[in-house]
Amino acid sequence: MADKRDNLKQIWWQPAIQLFAQVSAWIVLPIVVALFVGRWLDERFDKPPTFLISCVMIAFGITCFGLVRETVRAAKKMEEEAKVKSPKGKV
Repeated sequence: MADKRDNLKQIWWQPAIQLFAQVSAWIVLPIVVALFVGRWLDERFDKPPTFLISCVMIAFGITCFGLVRETVRAAKKMEEEAKVKSPKGKV
């Protein structure tokens, strides 16, 4: 019993770190990919930074979508956990 309590005390921060990592990935990965792809397309077609700007704009949209999606999932998960932990009828 004590081991189980110790494990719970040790991992109380794990969901927060997991959410931080997911949100960070949604911020960084689309932008980095857009920068490389946009620059490569600009060099390949010998254009001014048209493709770079377009790719960054698309990546920004993807980032916004991903952030909203992860936030909604995390909020639902927190609500479910609160319902389980709280007494009947009180949330």
